[in-house]
Amino acid sequence: MTDDLAPSQPASAAAVPANSAQDVAVPDVIVDQPRREIWTNVGRPFATGLTLTIGGLVALALGVAFMNLSTIVIYIVLALFVALALDPVVHRLSRRLMSRTWAIVTVYSVFAILLIVFLSAVLPALFSNLSAFIASIPSLIDNFQASDFYAWLQDTFGAQVGTILEQLEDFITNPANLAAIGSGVLKVGVGIATAISGGIIVIVLSLYFLAGLPVMKDTLAQMTPAYGRKTVRGMTEEITGSIGGYLTGMVILAFCNSVVAFLLHFFLNLPYPGLMALAAFCITLIPLIGSVCYWIFATTIALFTDPTAALIFAIVYLIYMQIEAYFLTPKVMNKTISVPGALVVIGAMVGGTLMGLLGALVAIPITASILLIIKRVFIPRQDAKVVAPR
Repeated sequence: MTDDLAPSQPASAAAVPANSAQDVAVPDVIVDQPRREIWTNVGRPFATGLTLTIGGLVALALGVAFMNLSTIVIYIVLALFVALALDPVVHRLSRRLMSRTWAIVTVYSVFAILLIVFLSAVLPALFSNLSAFIASIPSLIDNFQASDFYAWLQDTFGAQVGTILEQLEDFITNPANLAAIGSGVLKVGVGIATAISGGIIVIVLSLYFLAGLPVMKDTLAQMTPAYGRKTVRGMTEEITGSIGGYLTGMVILAFCNSVVAFLLHFFLNLPYPGLMALAAFCITLIPLIGSVCYWIFATTIALFTDPTAALIFAIVYLIYMQIEAYFLTPKVMNKTISVPGALVVIGAMVGGTLMGLLGALVAIPITASILLIIKRVFIPRQDAKVVAPR
C-alpha cells in the first residue's frame, strides 16, 4: 500500500542509483512550449495579414528611400575609394617623414594645387575646342567627301554613303536641330555644375574618411569575436591596400593613355589634341575595355580629318596598348589582388549596369575583396571538414 500511494517521480530521477547514500538534487524538467509561428497562425488571419502588409510597406519604403538617396550613396562610395587610393601615399609619408595629420594635409594640398592648375588650364581650352569642333563639322564632312577614302567607300558600298553624310549635314545645319542641341548643351552645363558641386562633396568626405580610416579599421575588427580579430585586421589591411593600389594604378594608366593620345594628335596634326587627351583619360578609366573603346573612338574621329594620319594613329596606339598590357600594367598593378579575366568582365558589366562608370571602376576591387574573403575564410573552413557527417 505504501508503494502504491508514493508520489510519481520525474523521468530524470530514474538516472539516480537506488542505493545512493546522499540526497541528489534533481533538476526540474522544463518542457518547451510550442511556439506559435505567425506564418502558420490561420486562427488569426487579420493579425497575420496586417503584419505581412506592414512588413511589405516598410521594405517598399526602404527601397524608395534608397533610390532617392542613390546620389548620396554614390558620393559616399566614391569618397571612400578616393580615401583608400590616397591612403598608401599618406602611409608612406607618415612612416618616414611626418605625422599622419601633416601627411594628410600635405597630400590634399598637393592634390588641390594640381586640381586647380588642371582645371584652369583644361576647362577654357576644352570649351573653346568643343565649340570649334561643333562649328567645323560641316567643313570636316566636305573634306571627307573630297578624300580618296570616301571615293573608295562609294565604290565599295555604293551611294548609301553619300546619302548618310547628306542627312547628317542637313541635321546639323537645321536651325530647329541647332536649338535642340543648344538646349542639350545647356543641360550639359547644368550637369557639369552638378558634377563640380558633387566633386567638392566627395573631396570633403574623402578627407574625413582618410583621417578616420585607422579608427574605422579598428572598429570593424572590434565588431568580430576576439579570437578572430587578428585575422580580420590582416584581411582588412590587405583589402584596403589592394583597393588603394588598384585605384592609384588605374589613374596612372589613364594618365599615360592621355599623354600618348595628346602626343599622337599633336605630331600627326590631328585636331583638338587637348580635348582628345581628356577624353582618353576619362574613357581609359573603364576597366579592361577602356583603351579599346578610346582606340576605336579616336580612330573614327581622325578618319574625318586625314585617313593616312588615322591609320598611323591606329597602328601606333595599338602598339602602345600592347606595351601597356604586357609591361605597364604588371608594373603598376603588382600590389593588387589578381582576379581571373572572366570575373573581371562579369564584375565590370555588373558594376557598370548598376552604377555606370563609377560602378565599373570599383567592381574589380570589390570582386577581388570577395575572392580574398572566400580564400581566407570559406576555403579553410571547408578544408577543416575532414570527416563526413553521418
